[in-house]
Parts: sequence; structure tokens; C-alpha cells
Amino acid sequence: MDANYKISRSSLHVEVTDRLREMIYERSLPPGERIDELGLSARLGTSRTPLREALKVLAHEGLVRLVPGRGAFVIELSASEAESLFPVLGLLQSRCAAEAVRRQTPEDIAALDTLLASLENAVTGNRLADYYRAVDGFHERLQAMAANPWLTRSITDLGRFLQMVRTLMPLPENRLRQSMAEYRTLMKAIHRGDADAAEQIVYLQAMAQQRAWRMLQQQAQETAAAQEAAAQSADAAASMPASSAGTTSSTTIAAEAPSPSQPAGTAHANPQGNASTPVYQEASTHSGIYATGARPAQPAVQQTRNEVASLDA
Repeated sequence: MDANYKISRSSLHVEVTDRLREMIYERSLPPGERIDELGLSARLGTSRTPLREALKVLAHEGLVRLVPGRGAFVIELSASEAESLFPVLGLLQSRCAAEAVRRQTPEDIAALDTLLASLENAVTGNRLADYYRAVDGFHERLQAMAANPWLTRSITDLGRFLQMVRTLMPLPENRLRQSMAEYRTLMKAIHRGDADAAEQIVYLQAMAQQRAWRMLQQQAQETAAAQEAAAQSADAAASMPASSAGTTSSTTIAAEAPSPSQPAGTAHANPQGNASTPVYQEASTHSGIYATGARPAQPAVQQTRNEVASLDA
């Protein structure tokens, strides 16, 4: 979004709020940053009054923190806070899916089929923004079908924080394909009118997202540790005296040279195997996530869970 685009004079309060919300989602207003009211109002072509009104709305939504005497700051989500979001949102969305299926009409099913086709096109083209747009549209339709205002309100509130997490969570292609398989299986349950199966599938989708988040966090930690180790090695090498460096180099060359009894071509073999960069490997979508017994599978949906699990293979 172009932050320099001038806002029209109509509905200033709403437009400024929407613009700032999008800027937070897109991280053009980064987490933890103090919002420059004067500079931002100039960029948006508004006075500071509607901007301040918008900041109050965003503070109520939890996206902005107002500090007396210091101004407004974009909130920061810790890794643990982001991780704990997925199961809570999954509980709400899964309940919504169950209620939607119990109230669905043929027109609702046709609309969901159309949204599923959009989702599949986005996955096929590996277009992440279109994928998220289709996912949001699919769940918004389920919310409309469920017609439960409390579920809609709760999901909408938590969905704002999910939007912030998404910008930190680039999905690998295999996770997109797996997600597509999950939505196909969900649609089968919807066509059958199986509310219990739909509820289980949506919850399992949220747990798969949580595992993907954990993997990304682990990879980021491993990358940071490797970079720190490399930097320390470079610093140590730079501070080593020239004579010591020469001796070390000679020793290293001598150590790497094959002995007369050593076969040619084995001088650099590593008996412990070569280290490799961590590769994203998504776990089976439906294995082991109920170890705590929080949500045991119902017999009525075991066939559906097995069907989804077979799609991961």
C-alpha cells in the first residue's frame, strides 16, 4: 500500500484507521516503533485530529499501545505469544465450522466451492497473498453461515494478531500444498454435512500452522547461532598473530594430507557426516497433537482424519 496516497475528506476517521491497520500488517509501521504523528499525518494528507482518533481505535483493538507523555507505539508479539495464538484461534474457528455445517444451504456450499477454487489457483501459482485472501474469504463465509455474533467477534479480534504473525511466516511450497489438501478434505465433510468432521479438520489445520511456526522459529535460531559462531571464528582468526597463523596453516595442511596407508580421495572425509542447512519438513498433519488428551478424536470423524493424513503422505 502506498502510504503517500492522499485520503479523501469523507469518512476520514474510518479511512485513517483502515490505512494504519494495513500499514501495521504490512510492517511499514514496524513492531515496537513509535508512531510519528506529525510525519504520518503529512504523508496521509490529514490533520492530527483524525489520526489520533484512529490511534485510539487501534489501541482498543490491541494493535497500538498508548503511553502517556510518550505517544503511540506499534505492539510487539513475542514468539511464544504468537505460538499460543494458533490453538485458541483453532478452537474458535473449528466451532464456527461445525455450526456453519449444521446451518448450511446449497447456496452456501456452492459459494464455498467457488472459494476453494480460488484457493487452489493461488496455491498452484504459489501466490501467498492470494492464498491468504482466499483463506480469509473461506472462513468469513463460514462465519456468516454460522451466524454466531460472539464467534465472529472473537475470531475477528484474534484475526488481527494473526495478520501480524503472517508477515513473519513465509510458508514453504510443501505447506501450501498440504493446506490445499486439508481444505479439499474439509469440503468433502461439508458436502456430507458432517459437522463433527469439519470441526476436527479446522482445528487440526490450526495445529499444523502452529507446528510450521515452531519450525520456522527453530530454523531462525539455528541460523543465528551458526552466524554467531562464524563471526566468532572470523574474529579469532583476525586476532591470531601472523606467525601462529602460518604455523596453524602448515599444521592444517599436514593434517589434511593423506597418509601413505590412506586411500586416495579420502583425505577430507568426515566420519560424522556433512552438516546441512535445516530443511523444512512438515510433520504429519494429524499425528501426535492430541498427546495431552485436550481434544480426543471422535469415532465419527476417524475416517476423515485418516483421509487427511493419507493426503500428507
